[in-house]
Amino acid sequence: MLFDAAGFEPLTDEPWDDERVRAAIRRIVADADAAFDPDGLWPAEEWDAWGSIPPLKDLYCGAAGVLWALDALARRGLAETGIDLAAAAERTLELWREAPDLALAEIELPAERESSLLCGEAGLLLVNWRLTRRGDLADRLLQRVRENRDNEFEELLWGSPGTLLAARTMHESTGQARWLEAWRESAEALMARRASDGLWTQQLYGKTHRLLGPAHGLVGIVHALLQVESEWSESLARETAEVLAREAIVEDGLATWPADAGGPLAPASGSGIRLQWCHGAPGMVATAAPYLDEELLLAGAELTWRAGAHREEKGSGLCHGTSGNGYALLKTFERTGDERWLERARSFAAHALGQAEAAPGRYSLFTGGVGVALFAAACLDADARFPVLDGWH
Repeated sequence: MLFDAAGFEPLTDEPWDDERVRAAIRRIVADADAAFDPDGLWPAEEWDAWGSIPPLKDLYCGAAGVLWALDALARRGLAETGIDLAAAAERTLELWREAPDLALAEIELPAERESSLLCGEAGLLLVNWRLTRRGDLADRLLQRVRENRDNEFEELLWGSPGTLLAARTMHESTGQARWLEAWRESAEALMARRASDGLWTQQLYGKTHRLLGPAHGLVGIVHALLQVESEWSESLARETAEVLAREAIVEDGLATWPADAGGPLAPASGSGIRLQWCHGAPGMVATAAPYLDEELLLAGAELTWRAGAHREEKGSGLCHGTSGNGYALLKTFERTGDERWLERARSFAAHALGQAEAAPGRYSLFTGGVGVALFAAACLDADARFPVLDGWH
């Protein structure tokens, strides 16, 4: 068994309609506008708020992510927000410095926790800079990138792969050599810590792992390293494809991957088989699509399609919900050019929009409605770029 069918539901049979999708995106933005408080930002959903003092501020599930999504949707001409985004970003950074997210979490965080792109100050600085272009914010962000070079978490959320993405974004935006220099410093240190079997070891939350997925493991690291052309780019992609072929679990022409290299699909922790962006076939396909063996890519995408939409427990979002899974189908369309995969991705988007509207009030990039809106926008434009990982469009 490659996934637990009890966690999924059939996709909606509602046909794709561009105008209906655009209207749904506008409703999500209007809901975010209506819930916004200039002083207190957005209310926090219970799961998102774990270990933090609301309001939530970070890029992953806090205000910074919502502000960036609202800006991205406005730049695409899909919805207008009435929020002063620059002022809100400044307030978010102010509140984060008073009470950082996850400050109360009963888990071991890295010494460089403030440099995290998705959960620390680095993400807030990047969002704030994009909205204001203030030089002091760029200088502070560069400091965070360099502080994160030797972070032993070795993954995207907290570690140097996340700040590699930040440095790349800033170099593309400014053309300044200092960002490329900082990128190379972190990339070379990260490559030096790669094991001979092509994997990295994560010292994550007090435990040792050798993870495979985009959020915490191999393909997220490799994705960050491949964003700038380097002497190792070709061999890194080829050798990582070999690792993924070795680690794939294939049944009847369908494929997925365990969370830990060499581990079972259903870990002893009791968390069950995960088929989502952060662990399992959807995230592996969505992140490794440029170099993954095409037979495995199609097998992972087909499993994602057959599973259908996540039920209410995991919901509609990017990290572990319906929209995140849908990106695997969109990436498969990008890789193969087969329109069937775009149609399938749009079915996921239509379903995810319905889920988001049926359960409003979750203001978060990776777990809430604005992330769903970004996925729907990607399906409108047939644009497979995953938020944050593939750029800040």
